[in-house]
Amino acid sequence: MVGRELSDTIEIEQLLARYAVHMTKDDIEPVIDVFTPDGTYSAFGSVYGIHDFPRLVASAPKGLYLTGTPLLELDGDSGTGCQPLCFVDQSTHDMRIGYYTDTYRRTEQGWRLATRSMTFLRRSGARDSGRPHDPDRPEPTPKPAT
Repeated sequence: MVGRELSDTIEIEQLLARYAVHMTKDDIEPVIDVFTPDGTYSAFGSVYGIHDFPRLVASAPKGLYLTGTPLLELDGDSGTGCQPLCFVDQSTHDMRIGYYTDTYRRTEQGWRLATRSMTFLRRSGARDSGRPHDPDRPEPTPKPAT
């Protein structure tokens, strides 16, 4: 890795670190900033626009987002990646493990997440995006008119 590829990798790793640190701190505005304006987050059987992210995070348990080094594939101004996650619930210390599957896009503000999708690893050996009908999760809403 040399030059631009190395600096792009470091920038994306720092972008993903901002996501994990600010999710752990329950500080939503810096998390929203790591996404493109049309960015999406997928979990629980639904795709959420970034405008839904504050409601989604408000309904989720709080705790530690411990992420691993992402595996990145970059191609010019776009890329894909996969990042392991171990979430530890603050109140119970129960864990959720899995990985994020991401797409990235270079913007005028630097690299940003365009999509982030969560896959949970289950004790049964199953891999899934979560319970689609979890009553505590808000439903996605249409993107607001701009």
